[in-house]
Amino acid sequence: MQWTKVLGLGLGAAALLGLGIILGHFAIPKKANSPAPQDLDLEILETVMEQLDAHRIRENLRELSREPHLASSPRDEDLVQLLLQRWKDPESGLDSAEASTYEVLLSFPSQEQPNVVDIVGPTGGIIHSCHRTEENVTGEQGGPDVVQPYAAYAPSGTPQGLLVYANRGAEEDFKELQTQGIKLEGTIALTRYGGVGRGAKAVNAAKHGIAGVLVYTDPADINDGLSSPDETFPNSWYLPPSGVERGSYYEYFGDPLTPYLPAVPSSFRVDLANVSGFPPIPTQPIGFQDARDLLCNLNGTLAPATWQGALGCHYRLGPGFRADGDFPADSQVNVSVYNRLELRNSSNVLGIIRGAVEPGEPSSCCLHPRPLLCSGCRCPHPALPLPPPSPAPPAHLSLSSGSLPLFLWPDRYVLYGNHRDSWVHGAVDPSSGTAILLELSRVLGTLLKKGTWRPRRSIVFASWGAEEFGLIGSTEFTEEFFNKLQERTVAYINVDISVFANATLRVQGTPPVQSVVFSATKEIRSPGPGDLSIYDNWIRYFNRSSPVYGLVPSLGSLGAGSDYAPFIHFLGISSMDIAYTYDRSKTSARIYPTYHTAFDTFDYVDKFLDPGFSSHQAVARTAGSVILRLSDSFFLPLKVSDYSETLRSFLQAAQQDLGALLEQHSISLGPLVTAVEKFEAEAAALGQRISTLQKGSPDPLQVRMLNDQLMLLERTFLNPRAFPEERYYSHVLWAPRTGSVVTFPGLSNACSRARDTASGSEAWAEVQRQLSIVVTALEGAAATLRPVADL
Repeated sequence: MQWTKVLGLGLGAAALLGLGIILGHFAIPKKANSPAPQDLDLEILETVMEQLDAHRIRENLRELSREPHLASSPRDEDLVQLLLQRWKDPESGLDSAEASTYEVLLSFPSQEQPNVVDIVGPTGGIIHSCHRTEENVTGEQGGPDVVQPYAAYAPSGTPQGLLVYANRGAEEDFKELQTQGIKLEGTIALTRYGGVGRGAKAVNAAKHGIAGVLVYTDPADINDGLSSPDETFPNSWYLPPSGVERGSYYEYFGDPLTPYLPAVPSSFRVDLANVSGFPPIPTQPIGFQDARDLLCNLNGTLAPATWQGALGCHYRLGPGFRADGDFPADSQVNVSVYNRLELRNSSNVLGIIRGAVEPGEPSSCCLHPRPLLCSGCRCPHPALPLPPPSPAPPAHLSLSSGSLPLFLWPDRYVLYGNHRDSWVHGAVDPSSGTAILLELSRVLGTLLKKGTWRPRRSIVFASWGAEEFGLIGSTEFTEEFFNKLQERTVAYINVDISVFANATLRVQGTPPVQSVVFSATKEIRSPGPGDLSIYDNWIRYFNRSSPVYGLVPSLGSLGAGSDYAPFIHFLGISSMDIAYTYDRSKTSARIYPTYHTAFDTFDYVDKFLDPGFSSHQAVARTAGSVILRLSDSFFLPLKVSDYSETLRSFLQAAQQDLGALLEQHSISLGPLVTAVEKFEAEAAALGQRISTLQKGSPDPLQVRMLNDQLMLLERTFLNPRAFPEERYYSHVLWAPRTGSVVTFPGLSNACSRARDTASGSEAWAEVQRQLSIVVTALEGAAATLRPVADL
């Protein structure tokens, strides 16, 4: 048996030698001949730009808006299945797709007892009724699935009283009525959209004893003053006289019963009697043809010039109707609301493209935690024939899946989302965005299935449910995966209403995303005649003078108008919202005219907003380029130094407009000045370190650490105790600002409240607290940008 021992020793030695050669190959540092790490592939980028098809976007929109799809309705669930089918397609689908369901509290009008607004004569009889539905001008406004106009979450009730006109329903508007000597107790207030949020109109009215609220859209605010049927849809893009803007009147966002908790079976639910944020009094929206009947017959003092509109009469304040009008002088308005609250299932749909790199391991390998295991993937390591490549993830792979090895789920996410639900057909809001989402995921999915591309970081496409009721689907998602999303999400891209009109791009976002949007738009041709880029066209309509860059397009800030809100305000994730919009010099419309009405249809988009769908294609290309740059670039294209301009602007506003007032109360802005200067210095230094590394061959761990600093900066501006009166708002730079000074919102708001109080009051203590919160956040942000080893 001696020969077997010799053979065994020989084979063992050969195996050890082979293993040594393999290990040695990977242990020897690679210098000049090492392949570059995976970075943005310009050929792939160009391919995606070319393949995004305007005709396919148009056909997507036709299907999505074919029927009304109110949240939780059967058609809404049909669209869930449509998304799943597209994202699981064998030729153009993604790695995985799944739907998740939350049980949430929604509000609907009663089908058996519709909401009504009547004028009641002196004897108690109904002498006039407002329209209950919109006029069926195209055959699409009268179907059984068209929900009647209503104010979601407004309580039921039947208040009756004299009518007063309260302009926008802001607090100062009701104070003006009181100044005019008008007794508001027990009246019905007619208000117009704009100025303050929907729900705030009812909240403000209730403070003054008003019994009920009506809300209408004035032609001056949406139709450039035009109001006759032959001047409106279907003859133009303007709102017909019977058009009524539906909407949620809930003050907060997320499921009303589970604040800060996901609406899953195990979560605690607030007792309905203790829910806050609902309108306190019955409220009902009406069309401007009905508002004309009411407002043009009002008695009383002539309304201020800034309160006048375009209904063809002089607006008066009331109370009650004039004697020479269409109704008896003692007539009252009755508002009968029969809304009901219901627990409903609402679904989010997620489609996932698994990233190839950044698995949290020292190597920059695509799919495997150790170089030895590489095979058939895009990474610096040569292919080995020994083990097979890692399989595609199973269908159940999701953010919640914890059973798979880490290398099957690279841990940096680029999220791209839009909501799915609409008030009626929702061709513009939200289906114009979903049509683009489907086309973009098709193009990327096709490249994925062909094996020609896989992103460096994971891409998550999301279709949120029940957004119209208060950003519910996206908020529940952020609540359920709060820690995972905060730790791993690079950025959130929102494309809701993708095309308001076809003049120019409009982007809202936090300062770090400015550079990636600029880079993307400079390389994409603008729709229309000429040879301008989207960037060059954009700068013609919206621009600002930057002390660093000169004249650049201006980015708007993010409020809470769409699903980006929980990502930026609650999670502190760099976010953006992308759309095409109108030329402000040619229209005074506060939004596209048929917003939230039954006239927001496919033909409306196809005929008036974007014939040819070139603006939809431009938004798709912009969003697609941004996604690829965020998911594929070796260094994240987030430029944190662009925050320096915002902070310097806020500081200068505080010094100029609040400095003297603060000095009177012995409050110094010195610590704030120092904190801003620290941030500016650290942001510039980080930019220099990145620039130096880009010129060499950096270790992947170095890049990982720097990318984490870029990604996590936004989180440093969060303070969950900064605004106890608000819900979900914790970003100290972008929380709601009620003060007039455009500076750090907490400081601006606190100074506004304290201005007329004595030194030493609680109001001035709050000013000092807010100043400390901002200083601490800026110092923390500066510390985050220092080298990781520098504690």
